[in-house]
Amino acid sequence: MELILKDDVKNLGYKNDVVSVRPGFGRNYLIPQGFAILATESARKQLAENLKQAAHKAEKIKTAAIAIAEGIGEMKLTIKAKAGENGKIFGAVTTLQLSDALRDKGFDVDRKRISFNEDVKNLGEFTALLSLHKEVKHTVNFEVIAD
Repeated sequence: MELILKDDVKNLGYKNDVVSVRPGFGRNYLIPQGFAILATESARKQLAENLKQAAHKAEKIKTAAIAIAEGIGEMKLTIKAKAGENGKIFGAVTTLQLSDALRDKGFDVDRKRISFNEDVKNLGEFTALLSLHKEVKHTVNFEVIAD
Protein backbone atom coordinates (compact mmCIF):
# COMPACT_ATOMS: atom_id res chain seq x y z
CA MET A 1 0.00 0.00 0.00
CA GLU A 2 1.46 3.35 -1.03
CA LEU A 3 0.75 6.41 1.08
CA ILE A 4 1.73 10.08 1.05
CA LEU A 5 2.86 11.24 4.49
CA LYS A 6 1.19 14.41 5.78
CA ASP A 7 3.61 14.71 8.70
CA ASP A 8 7.02 13.37 9.76
CA VAL A 9 6.75 9.81 11.08
CA LYS A 10 9.75 8.50 12.99
CA ASN A 11 11.46 5.49 11.37
CA LEU A 12 9.19 5.76 8.32
CA GLY A 13 9.69 9.03 6.47
CA TYR A 14 9.24 12.77 6.28
CA LYS A 15 6.32 14.96 5.29
CA ASN A 16 5.34 14.64 1.59
CA ASP A 17 7.30 11.39 1.11
CA VAL A 18 5.59 8.57 -0.79
CA VAL A 19 6.11 5.41 1.27
CA SER A 20 5.10 1.80 0.90
CA VAL A 21 3.71 0.20 4.06
CA ARG A 22 1.73 -2.87 4.99
CA PRO A 23 -2.02 -2.41 4.45
CA GLY A 24 -2.94 -2.91 8.11
CA PHE A 25 -0.46 -0.28 9.32
CA GLY A 26 -1.77 2.20 6.76
CA ARG A 27 -5.49 1.55 7.24
CA ASN A 28 -5.49 1.12 10.99
CA TYR A 29 -2.92 3.67 12.14
CA LEU A 30 -1.49 6.13 9.63
CA ILE A 31 -4.68 7.18 7.84
CA PRO A 32 -7.00 7.38 10.90
CA GLN A 33 -4.38 9.34 12.89
CA GLY A 34 -4.05 11.83 10.02
CA PHE A 35 -0.39 11.01 9.34
CA ALA A 36 -0.98 9.91 5.73
CA ILE A 37 -3.35 9.78 2.77
CA LEU A 38 -3.68 7.24 -0.03
CA ALA A 39 -1.28 7.85 -2.91
CA THR A 40 -3.88 8.07 -5.68
CA GLU A 41 -3.12 9.67 -9.02
CA SER A 42 -4.91 12.91 -8.11
CA ALA A 43 -3.17 13.04 -4.71
CA ARG A 44 0.20 12.62 -6.45
CA LYS A 45 -0.57 15.50 -8.84
CA GLN A 46 -1.61 17.70 -5.95
CA LEU A 47 1.57 16.73 -4.08
CA ALA A 48 3.72 17.66 -7.08
CA GLU A 49 2.07 21.08 -7.32
CA ASN A 50 2.43 21.69 -3.57
CA LEU A 51 6.10 20.68 -3.66
CA LYS A 52 6.75 23.05 -6.54
CA GLN A 53 5.18 25.94 -4.64
CA ALA A 54 6.92 25.07 -1.36
CA ALA A 55 10.45 24.72 -2.77
CA HIS A 56 11.43 28.30 -1.98
CA LYS A 57 9.95 28.12 1.52
CA ALA A 58 11.79 24.84 2.21
CA GLU A 59 15.12 26.37 1.20
CA LYS A 60 14.53 29.19 3.64
CA ILE A 61 13.79 26.73 6.47
CA LYS A 62 16.90 24.68 5.62
CA THR A 63 19.03 27.85 5.70
CA ALA A 64 17.63 28.67 9.16
CA ALA A 65 18.41 25.12 10.37
CA ILE A 66 21.99 25.39 9.08
CA ALA A 67 22.34 28.73 10.86
CA ILE A 68 21.18 27.16 14.14
CA ALA A 69 23.61 24.24 13.71
CA GLU A 70 26.52 26.61 12.99
CA GLY A 71 25.53 28.81 15.92
CA ILE A 72 25.52 25.86 18.31
CA GLY A 73 28.80 24.58 16.85
CA GLU A 74 30.88 22.80 19.45
CA MET A 75 29.04 24.41 22.37
CA LYS A 76 28.96 22.39 25.57
CA LEU A 77 25.84 22.73 27.70
CA THR A 78 25.53 22.17 31.42
CA ILE A 79 22.42 20.64 32.95
CA LYS A 80 21.89 20.49 36.69
CA ALA A 81 20.16 17.51 38.25
CA LYS A 82 19.66 16.25 41.78
CA ALA A 83 21.94 13.30 42.38
CA GLY A 84 22.76 10.79 45.08
CA GLU A 85 26.18 10.24 46.58
CA ASN A 86 27.15 7.57 44.04
CA GLY A 87 26.62 9.87 41.02
CA LYS A 88 23.24 8.46 40.00
CA ILE A 89 20.64 11.15 39.41
CA PHE A 90 17.05 10.99 40.61
CA GLY A 91 14.98 10.32 37.50
CA ALA A 92 16.60 11.07 34.15
CA VAL A 93 17.58 14.05 32.03
CA THR A 94 14.91 14.59 29.39
CA THR A 95 14.81 16.24 26.00
CA LEU A 96 12.75 19.03 27.57
CA GLN A 97 15.63 19.96 29.89
CA LEU A 98 18.07 20.00 26.97
CA SER A 99 15.64 22.10 24.92
CA ASP A 100 15.38 24.60 27.80
CA ALA A 101 19.19 24.76 28.09
CA LEU A 102 19.45 25.50 24.37
CA ARG A 103 16.72 28.14 24.67
CA ASP A 104 18.71 29.82 27.47
CA LYS A 105 21.64 30.07 25.03
CA GLY A 106 19.37 31.66 22.39
CA PHE A 107 18.54 28.62 20.21
CA ASP A 108 14.91 27.55 19.92
CA VAL A 109 14.91 23.80 19.25
CA ASP A 110 11.74 21.76 19.73
CA ARG A 111 12.18 18.92 22.20
CA LYS A 112 10.72 16.47 19.68
CA ARG A 113 13.72 17.14 17.43
CA ILE A 114 16.18 16.00 20.15
CA SER A 115 17.19 12.38 20.76
CA PHE A 116 19.69 10.70 23.06
CA ASN A 117 21.90 7.73 22.17
CA GLU A 118 21.52 6.36 25.69
CA ASP A 119 19.48 7.04 28.82
CA VAL A 120 20.94 9.91 30.82
CA LYS A 121 20.65 8.68 34.41
CA ASN A 122 24.13 9.43 35.76
CA LEU A 123 26.36 12.43 36.17
CA GLY A 124 28.85 12.94 33.38
CA GLU A 125 29.22 13.96 29.76
CA PHE A 126 26.80 12.90 27.03
CA THR A 127 25.86 13.72 23.45
CA ALA A 128 22.47 14.32 21.86
CA LEU A 129 21.40 14.40 18.23
CA LEU A 130 19.42 17.39 16.98
CA SER A 131 17.33 16.73 13.86
CA LEU A 132 16.93 20.33 12.80
CA HIS A 133 15.84 19.56 9.23
CA LYS A 134 15.46 16.58 6.95
CA GLU A 135 19.04 17.13 5.71
CA VAL A 136 20.53 18.94 8.72
CA LYS A 137 21.56 16.88 11.75
CA HIS A 138 23.83 18.18 14.50
CA THR A 139 25.28 16.69 17.68
CA VAL A 140 25.48 18.70 20.86
CA ASN A 141 27.61 17.82 23.88
CA PHE A 142 26.28 18.36 27.37
CA GLU A 143 27.39 17.67 30.90
CA VAL A 144 25.12 16.65 33.76
CA ILE A 145 26.28 18.06 37.08
CA ALA A 146 24.95 17.72 40.62
CA ASP A 147 22.52 20.41 41.74
